[in-house]
Amino acid sequence: MGFISEFKEFAVKGNVVDLAVGVIIGAAFGKIVTSLVNDVIMPPIGLVTGGLDFSKQKWVLKAAEGTKPETAINYGMFINNVIDFLIVAFVIFLLIKGINSLKRQEEATSAAPPAPTKEEILLTEIRDLLAKKPL
Repeated sequence: MGFISEFKEFAVKGNVVDLAVGVIIGAAFGKIVTSLVNDVIMPPIGLVTGGLDFSKQKWVLKAAEGTKPETAINYGMFINNVIDFLIVAFVIFLLIKGINSLKRQEEATSAAPPAPTKEEILLTEIRDLLAKKPL
């Protein structure tokens, strides 16, 4: 099998396509969560903390000199990113939990034994009649 045909087989497998769709949706979802944190969650927190904007919080290690920018640790952005992560992790947890509960319900309904066929019922009746008959 040639290299190109192997790659073609790999690329058109369902798992690769599913992964690509997941990555695209995940990137879009990440933007939504970032907007939720920056535009909805952090402003009220800033209001409660006296107008503190976390995204601008930093420790300046070395002040700017001439054309050289300052060197700083942007801990406020880190706090925002941690909140982003926690929200994404929580939503993914809820999705996985929902999917697992649906799978359990599916397994429970499919695990029920099928009803006996007419032939099986008839054979059972014949067996029972023969068992009652004296030898």
